[in-house]
Amino acid sequence: MRHRKKGRKLGRDKDQREALLINLIKSLLFYEEITTTEAKAKEMARWAEKIITLAKVDSVHHRRNAFRIVRDKKVTKKLFEVIAPRYKNRSGGYTKIIKFKYRQGDDALMCKVKLV
Repeated sequence: MRHRKKGRKLGRDKDQREALLINLIKSLLFYEEITTTEAKAKEMARWAEKIITLAKVDSVHHRRNAFRIVRDKKVTKKLFEVIAPRYKNRSGGYTKIIKFKYRQGDDALMCKVKLV
């Protein structure tokens, strides 16, 4: 039973799932809009919200914590200098998931994830 277990497994083991989500978050923060499946989008949006909330307070400790997740200096710099100040007065809801088509090969629902 999966009582009180948060998160989706996405058909992967823990290491692959974390690598996938980290790369999706990195792309979202860099390009500010990506296209992926619905399940990946929902799970990735949860993580992205937490990282953006962390980046709203610019300190060395928060930068190091964000870098530990994102693992890219350029993206971390953009997160703290461009993205986080944009949401200074907003208390959540930084991402928007827009469902727009079904993938032809396996009929998976595709979504566009944007930073609001």
